[in-house]
Amino acid sequence: MDPTTPADRVATVAVVEEAAATGRVREIYDDIKATKKIDFVPNFWKTLATYPPLLDETWQRLKSVMTPGRLDLVTKEMIAVAVSATNGCSYCIHSHTAALKKLGVDDATLGELFAVVALFNATNTLADGYQVRPDVLPPAAT
Repeated sequence: MDPTTPADRVATVAVVEEAAATGRVREIYDDIKATKKIDFVPNFWKTLATYPPLLDETWQRLKSVMTPGRLDLVTKEMIAVAVSATNGCSYCIHSHTAALKKLGVDDATLGELFAVVALFNATNTLADGYQVRPDVLPPAAT
C-alpha cells in the first residue's frame, strides 16, 4: 500500500483505465500525457472520465489557466499547493508538489511556502473570528 494515500480512501466510482479509454476520453488522456510530459494518466483524470463532459471541461480549463501569463508557472503551482493544503486535499498537495519539484523548486522553498500558508491561515482565522472591520483597502480602480 502506498504510504502517502490514506488506507481507507476508495474511489466512489469505477475509474476509466487507459486501456478502456476510447473516443474523446482517449484523446484527452493522450493530451494529458503529452502536455504534462508523463507516461501515465493520473487517477484524478481517470476518475473524471466517468463523465466525459466533466473531464473535457476540467482539462480544458486547467490547460487554459495553468499556462504562463502574468504569473509564471512556478507561481501558479505554488498557489495550487497553498490552496490544496488549506483545503486539505492530499491528492492535490502531492500532485502539485510533484509539479513544483519538476520545475526545480527545492524543499527549503516549499518550507517557506508553507510558512506563508500557515501564517495567513492563522491571521485570516483571527481577523474573521474577531470580525475585524477592513480599514486597509486597495486603491479604487480608475
